[in-house]
Order: sequence, then structure tokens, then C-alpha cells
Amino acid sequence: MALDNPKLRVVLEDISSGKLQLPEFQRNWKWDDERIRALLATITLGYPLGVVMTLETGGVPQFKARTLSGAEHGGGVTPAKLLLDGQQRLTSLYQALRQGAPVDTEDARGTPMKRWYYINIEAALKGVIDREEAVISLPENRVLRRDFGRQTELDLSTRQLECSAGMFPVNLAFDETEKFAWQMQYIEMHGQEALTLWPQFAQRVLNHITGFDIPMIVLPSETPQDAVCSVFERVNTGGVPLDVFELLTATYAGDRRYREEHGEDFHLGNVWTATKQELTAAHPVLGTLEGRQDSGITSSDFLQAISLVRTYERKQEGKAAAVSCKRRDLLSLPLADFRRLAPAVVEGFDWVGRFLAKQFVFHHGDLPYRTQLVPLAAVHALLSRTGGLDERSEALITRWYWCGVMGEMYGSGTESRMPRDVEQLLAAIDDPDAQEPDTIAEANFQASRIDRLASRSSAAYKGVYALLGKRGVYDWYFTEEPMTGETMVSQYVDIRQIFPKGWFAKNGGNDGRSTSIVNKMLMSYRAGSSATGAPSSYLQVLAREAGLDEVWFDDRIISHLIDPKLLRADDFDAFYEDRRTRLLGLIEDAMGKPVAGRETSGTRAEGASVDAH
Repeated sequence: MALDNPKLRVVLEDISSGKLQLPEFQRNWKWDDERIRALLATITLGYPLGVVMTLETGGVPQFKARTLSGAEHGGGVTPAKLLLDGQQRLTSLYQALRQGAPVDTEDARGTPMKRWYYINIEAALKGVIDREEAVISLPENRVLRRDFGRQTELDLSTRQLECSAGMFPVNLAFDETEKFAWQMQYIEMHGQEALTLWPQFAQRVLNHITGFDIPMIVLPSETPQDAVCSVFERVNTGGVPLDVFELLTATYAGDRRYREEHGEDFHLGNVWTATKQELTAAHPVLGTLEGRQDSGITSSDFLQAISLVRTYERKQEGKAAAVSCKRRDLLSLPLADFRRLAPAVVEGFDWVGRFLAKQFVFHHGDLPYRTQLVPLAAVHALLSRTGGLDERSEALITRWYWCGVMGEMYGSGTESRMPRDVEQLLAAIDDPDAQEPDTIAEANFQASRIDRLASRSSAAYKGVYALLGKRGVYDWYFTEEPMTGETMVSQYVDIRQIFPKGWFAKNGGNDGRSTSIVNKMLMSYRAGSSATGAPSSYLQVLAREAGLDEVWFDDRIISHLIDPKLLRADDFDAFYEDRRTRLLGLIEDAMGKPVAGRETSGTRAEGASVDAH
């Protein structure tokens, strides 16, 4: 690391020529008008601006570069340095002082606008305290209006008007020819007064701009990639942390070998977009829930799955100490390995989509844990090379999945759990006598937990209804076939209360159990519209509407692990205890282990099977 102190003039020239550019992973900038005026005031006073940080190019890492906003004519040049910190300050200064066009900025409400910047000569010489008030900005037409545009407050649309008003355009500060011409016209118009003011203005304002130094930290080109990324995020504490995908996108785009072989840059973003579209079209559960960027599989999930496969291979070959998918592992993922492993991981996620459908999880909003899909895809990618999954292997994976969901194991600490699960699942698949994975061994569902499951944001809450759907449930209005992913959508199936709110309002006894998952079921909108009042009443209505006698309709009730006799008796206490027992049995069956805090297994889920007629 070296310290430099280049002149602002030199830095702006490097930006213009393309010698100083941005790494591709830098997000777009936009400072608001007020901050730009404050920045210009600081420069005119010669006050310290703050240190900027750059990275020399020519070594490793090689990031794809792009010019700063406003200096696009410098594109196509191989930069000598990449700007890691100071983008907003230097872009603002470049656009205001050098580009010769209005600055792209925004007002305090975030509305985009273009502005020219001026310094009021007389106001600037009155003192340093109000220097910021001496810096003004005008719209693109250089005319400032008030009273909703009906009156002109300041018109600087010509040089003559600028000189007459004593408003110096800051974009002429480094253009000696135009600056001299402006000075001459200003003196010509104001005579002796201008002869007195201009030398002071040049000394106390303009010389501070033209002689300004930029403190600069310069990282050598040999700086490791993870160190560059770490430094970037530390110095950009005011921004949104970069994700690994953005960093790898810039790294892969700068891969010289790929460019030499294919005559173009590798576009990771395009590859991921096509992959996500393909997977989402086949499996909506892998898509993104509107307004929820954390739903569905993400680019980071995809990279983590590839990292798990790669580090597992390297550990097997004795080239790595551990299976891992941490940030540093993703940042060190070579483009060649990404391209080699990506197809198998795509197939892995495609299998994950089919696997989830078997578990009655069809849509992104019903997915208990997105993160649990990462080791699933990695395991499939690794097994696909040795013949894929057999029946025993899929049964083990299914049990592991439900232990993760009902044990709520994937809510945190996933970076350490995922690698363990990959290794332990593969070991258990390879050897039936191997120790079961930690996620199975550590999973624990407390019987009292089911009473508190009331929110659909809970993984276990989603899991219970997926388990019910998986075993086969019938709607109470559309009764021909068990519910499917298609009918869930077409019949507007949702989770609705069995003893409805109105029943509790009339009969009292609402002690919190009314909103528990025990008192809820999957029900179509049409059935739900009739399921009001006491169950004994609405069941008769639903049976009649469905055209079924009581015995046949009871089979549909039983499919939801509900005793129809207790429901028809409007006995909430008895209904609740009976269904609670049945749901706990369903959970035990899925996890392959007893529910904690439950004295006996009681009425098992299979005891409420549907008899075909």
C-alpha cells in the first residue's frame, strides 16, 4: 500500500482519459444537489476532502472496469487504476468541473434533475463562513424561476448574463482559454470594481480549486481479491454491502483467458438470469415472491451450491481441508470451475423443484427454508456422477428435509450446517451404517410448539400443512380428487380456521388456541365462504352443496386429520386435543423420531386414513 497526493487537475484528467475507472461491481452513484454544492464549497476553501482509495491494475485480481459517469468517452482504455473509494466525490467533481455538461443529480426528495453550478464572486469574497451560500445551482436551461415558473429569479443562459451577474461557472475552472475569455468580459462589463474583485477571487477561490490535492491510498495490483473486497466494504460503510455475485461478475468479466478464447467477456449476470428463468418456469417454487427478494433461489444460493460441490471434490482429492461455501470460497471460485460445475448444479436445482412438489410445496410463499435447498442441489449434483438417487437414498433425504423443517434447523448458522449436511448425507447414502446427519440427530420438535404455531412466516407452520397436503387432503367443496398444486391455485386454497372467529365471539373461550395451527386447515375460497358459524351447521351446508351424504363427506373431513363426530358436536376442547394428537403423530412420522414432551404417541396420523368409496 502506498500513499499519493495527486492534484485534482491530474485526477480529473485521468478520469477523462480512462486511466482511472471503476471496478464493475461498484454501484451507480448519485449525490443530491445540496451535497454537491457543499462539496464544491469545500474545494473552493481548500479544506481537506478526505482520502480516496485506488487499486493498481495489471496483476491479480483483474476486475472488469467501467468509466465514471460522465466520462464514457474514456471507455475502451485499459485503466491504470480502479477507484475503490471516493466514487461519489470524484464523479461529482468531474461532472461539475470538467465534463462540460450539466450534472446528473437529484433534489432532496430524490427527483432526478440536471444542474449547472456557479460561484457568486462577491458572496464568495465576503468570508468563509457562508461560502456554501455562494455556490448556487441552476436548471439545465440556466434559468431559475419562482412562483411556479411565472417569474424569472435568475437568468444565466448566456455568458453576458453570467458576467453581468458576477456568477462564475465552475466548469471553466480548469479551462484556461475559456476562463480567460470569461474574465475579460467580466472586467469589461464591471470596470474598476472587477479589476479589484477578480484578483482576490482568483487567489482565494479559483487557486484553491486548481491547486487542490487529493489524498490517495494506492493498493498494489498484487493485493488478494478477498482483501480488495473486504477493504471496499469497510471503506464504503454508508452503502449497501456488496454481494459475492456482483464481485464475481466483475472478476469473470475481466478473465483474460476466456476473452482470448471466445473473443468476448463472460457475463455471469446473463448466465444466472437465463438459469433462474429456466428453473422458475419449470418450478414456480424456485421463483421470487413479489416484494420478497429473499424468497426463491438467489444467485448467492446458486454460487454456494457450486462451492459445496467444488470444495467436496477438492477435499476428496486432498486439495482442500474442508467442504465450505463461505464468502471467501465463493470469491476464490475460478471461472473454469464455475463453467464446469454449473450444469450439474442446475440439474440439482431442477431435481429440487421436483422433490419439493412431492413434499406438497409448490409455490415460493409456501417454502419453509430457501437455504435448505442449497445442500439438496449440491448433494444431487455430486450423486449424479455415481448413478443418482435410489429409493433408500431419497427416503433418507426426505427424512433429513423434514427434520430440518420441523426442527427449524435452517433459520440461522447455515454456512456451517450446509457443508456438514452435504458430507454427512453423502456418507449416510454411501454406507447405511454411517452416523445419521446432524440435522436429523439434532432436530427436536416440542409438543407445546404446535400450540404456538400461528404465523405462516414460520417454517414449521408451513411444514405442517405441506405434510397434510402430502398425505392427501380433500377440499370440502371441490371433492373429486385430493388437492394438488394446480387446484391450490385454481380454487384459491388458503389456510382458514375450522372453528371460525365468529364462533369464538359468540361462545367465548378464545384462549389463544383459536389461531393455532391445530384449528386451521387448507380450504378453498368457495368452501371458506360457507364455513361460518358453528361447525355443526356449516358442515351440513357444505355437504349439501357438494352433493354428498354425511358418510361420504366425513371421509373428506377425516383427510384433514379431524374427527367428524367431535366437529359436528361443536366440542372445541375435545376437537382440539384430538387433532393436536393426530398432527403430532404426523410430525413424528415425517421426522422418524418421537415428538418431545409427548407422553404417548396416542392417535396416530395413519389412524385417520381416508377410506375409498
